[in-house]
Amino acid sequence: MSIALIDSNNFYAACEQSIDPSIARRPLVILSNNDGCIIARNAEAKCLGISMGEPYFKVRHKLKSLGVEIRSSNYALYADMSQRLMNILKDNCEEIEVYSIDEAFAKITSSYNCNLSSWASQLREIIYQNLGLAISIGIGASKVQSKVANYLAKTTATHAGIFNMENIENKDKWLEKVPIEKVWGIGRNLSHWCQIQGIQNALQLRDMPSNIIRKKMGVTGIRLQQELKGEQSLNLSIESIKKKETCVSKSFSHPVTRIEELRQAIATDVIIASEKLRRQKQYASKLTIFTRTSLYTPFFYSQSATACLVLPSNNSKVLLSTALDLTEKVFKPNYLFMKAGVIMQNLLSQEYLQLNLFSNNNPEELLKQEHLMKRIDYLNKRYGRNTIQWAACGINQNHSNGQKYLSPLKTTQLQEIPIVYT
Repeated sequence: MSIALIDSNNFYAACEQSIDPSIARRPLVILSNNDGCIIARNAEAKCLGISMGEPYFKVRHKLKSLGVEIRSSNYALYADMSQRLMNILKDNCEEIEVYSIDEAFAKITSSYNCNLSSWASQLREIIYQNLGLAISIGIGASKVQSKVANYLAKTTATHAGIFNMENIENKDKWLEKVPIEKVWGIGRNLSHWCQIQGIQNALQLRDMPSNIIRKKMGVTGIRLQQELKGEQSLNLSIESIKKKETCVSKSFSHPVTRIEELRQAIATDVIIASEKLRRQKQYASKLTIFTRTSLYTPFFYSQSATACLVLPSNNSKVLLSTALDLTEKVFKPNYLFMKAGVIMQNLLSQEYLQLNLFSNNNPEELLKQEHLMKRIDYLNKRYGRNTIQWAACGINQNHSNGQKYLSPLKTTQLQEIPIVYT
């Protein structure tokens, strides 16, 4: 059995180029919320020396002079494209572990072993044809080896986005090309420690005395070394790990000074968080809201408030009522609030609900509310977000993120689907 790591190249930028072919092969950067910083770049932008995390206001003139395309972060588009990508992988792989928004591990059995490279090439073609996304595929005997192979697939032009570690005779030669900081599981501090020990690449880490690794990294380090040798010590996590908390927050496009605006902002976050809970099939037992001013203001203020729910819930109405009551506790007049959010805590599985002996539990009413939430979620998914909106969120949300360069929601909004005339 082999393990493959499928990873989309420059995912955010690739999604933008997929729905707008006019910016293909042009330098492109993606900005964070409120168009604050650069959070993603395509290969062409990287070649121009544009750095990750640069504040946009500092480099906007430079970007204009270089002819760089700019887009605001379009998270609805990226989430939808990610879901489509994972669905294609599920159809073409036996088992997958979704590792991140644009990465997945896949198990490949011996039935493919005669021609793994052909299988990988065909998968790349399917994904590009259906989504317009270029992917890199690394194949190895273990998860860490597939990670290393994926790095080599991206950095070795002659391998055309596919690197099969299983078919390489001289593995040591290629492991030597992988810098220690690029090995999966080696962070900044461990990378620095390894370099002090004279360990500069993946090959040296693999051949390092195990007792030294165990002393520094414990069992995790031993497993990492075994994986580099091709021994499978890390299993695929087919089932997603249940979340313990869900947080939704936003920075405001302008300072919020009135409690009405703050209530609307927090209400919007609560509605999004409750939708997430229902998708995750979880209930929240505790809810925390928080807000703060800018970190750079001379009169910094930050406050949070928490409430425990009598009955765990993912009902927007219940969570909204609790959060709005807490807003009164965190608001302070004459302060310029720049961020607010909500954290759903002590999450429980929706399969089990422990009723409270001292509360008025009406099973029929709970079932009616559950059906109502499902219908609202369906309509908002079918016809677009905010088709049905809660009044507490406000009609004109002036506090919303500034997204001057937002691309159309061509894959998630019916009214924005492109029309082709023939």
